[in-house]
Amino acid sequence: MKDETEKLISIIEQVAEGNYSNDIMEFTKPGHDEVSQRIAEAVGMMMVKVEAREHRLEQLIEELQELNRRLKENILKTVATIANALGARDTYTEGHAIRVAAYAVRLARRLGLSGEDIKNIRIGAILHDIGKIGFSDRVFSNQDIRATDGLLREIRNHPGIGVNILNSLDFIGPAVDYVHYHHERLDGSGYPNGLKGEEIPLGAQIVSIADCFDAITTERSYQKGRDNREAFSILRKMSGTHLAPDLVEAFIQEIDENGSLRGQQDSPDIAAHLQALLVQD
Repeated sequence: MKDETEKLISIIEQVAEGNYSNDIMEFTKPGHDEVSQRIAEAVGMMMVKVEAREHRLEQLIEELQELNRRLKENILKTVATIANALGARDTYTEGHAIRVAAYAVRLARRLGLSGEDIKNIRIGAILHDIGKIGFSDRVFSNQDIRATDGLLREIRNHPGIGVNILNSLDFIGPAVDYVHYHHERLDGSGYPNGLKGEEIPLGAQIVSIADCFDAITTERSYQKGRDNREAFSILRKMSGTHLAPDLVEAFIQEIDENGSLRGQQDSPDIAAHLQALLVQD
């Protein structure tokens, strides 16, 4: 009797620790005393109910994850709509974000960054100019390129506007900083905060180089797109003051080896790119 009770207690202790087994059911069979049978039946029923609740919790977690995925997707569709609206106001911006993202990803891969870092850099690159949605029509018109104080002030505001749009999207992580700081310069002459050197996140520096290169090589109403060699020369002149020399040389090597996207407009629709990148857990 004592040995049987100790065995039953041992099984119940295992159940209490979450180690469920059918050993407890042995004590519900004839041949055991009535007290042991009743205890075993009660524990068995408790196991069934606990397992059922655990299964339901797993289902609820899966349902919440799916709801979270859909919520992210809907938010991103809204962000994509805002970003796409820029193309309707400025032909140059059509395809610019996708090209900058492609260049930034290529540089990040060449530098050997992690998959997570590369994903965040691509997100930041795709969204880097989203703050331009706040620009007035005079900025987009390209009819008057004189850099008045008011115009410069408006242009310098776009990283902050972008952050205000994206700040609540905590699931895009450091990509918000890359949007915020992609116009900072090594010597502190950039904006919006005048960061210097290593104060500037690496992702923002990578996006900045990609952004500069695409701007230099893209045709605009007030500027003829330069070829790769001319663009490399301009980047090297900016090296050490505006851009990190090691990143510039790595970028130039990447373009030399694998070519540029010069002249490629690409689809201005970035919704698919955002969804594929940002809904991943």
